[in-house]
Amino acid sequence: MQQINYINNEERTMSMLCHLSALGMFLIPFGAILGPLIVWLVKKDQYLEVDKQGKDAINFQITMKIFFIISGVLVIIGVGLLLMAALVIFNLVIIIVASIKSNSAERFVYPAAIKFIQ
Repeated sequence: MQQINYINNEERTMSMLCHLSALGMFLIPFGAILGPLIVWLVKKDQYLEVDKQGKDAINFQITMKIFFIISGVLVIIGVGLLLMAALVIFNLVIIIVASIKSNSAERFVYPAAIKFIQ
């Protein structure tokens, strides 16, 4: 685990919000991507850590969306619904863990995230 030296409490809060805003998936389609994207675009130039964690959160959510689409195709052979349910639970758990780690000044590395945004 890598410790993070935040500039102030706002940077810590915004870093955590990069992860938590992905819960927008329960409100609107593509909310899991749009939430972190909005926080990242607004605060990336102001805080270095928000820039890093925002990119990580966006990359993970795009990866999860791709996995969700693949599992949607797999509904045809009968395993897709089970995979979709597992992906939703996995995504929710990872969002919560990443938010807690970020708020505790620790760097969280998302598992299985494809680096779309460098």
